[in-house]
Amino acid sequence: MQDTGFTSERHLLVGVLGVFLTMGVLASVDIVTDLDEGTTLGHVVTESGILACCLLGILLVARKLLLTVRHGRAATAAAQALAGQLELTTAEAARWRQEAHHLMTGLAEAIDSQFERWQLSPAEKEVALLLLKGLSHREIANARNVTEATARQQARAVYRKAELSGRHDLAAFFLEDLMLPVDDRDASQRG
Repeated sequence: MQDTGFTSERHLLVGVLGVFLTMGVLASVDIVTDLDEGTTLGHVVTESGILACCLLGILLVARKLLLTVRHGRAATAAAQALAGQLELTTAEAARWRQEAHHLMTGLAEAIDSQFERWQLSPAEKEVALLLLKGLSHREIANARNVTEATARQQARAVYRKAELSGRHDLAAFFLEDLMLPVDDRDASQRG
């Protein structure tokens, strides 16, 4: 799994490195040839300066290339570690859902029974469930393809029929006993 940003930068650096190497080799060959032909000292010094610039460019680009390759490998390793962690988390969530399935089914049935006792309409039941999931009135309106005003009105109807003051009381109504320690829950069920 290679990041295209690192890959394209690496390709660019390899290309620039190739240009500097080619220039360095050509400058070296030219200096050797000029020395054999007896050129002036100024010409050799100029070409030696070009060669020195090429060597400096080679060193700088090679260093940057090594850093880029290291960063690319580190990013790939981090991505693989995250993918592994995601896989473990996904497996853990699936295991939890499987273990809690019967409990969740029972909770869903209990919530639905309470909605029936409150005599909520199908639309109000849907709004109440979305409120319990933590959606805002705007999100509920979008999910149900209604206006935000309609979502608010249906939420108020739920609170009125349930004789609750608002969203927090609705959540607390269903979650209060779930938050008790296991020993306290057992005692409240017996008493």
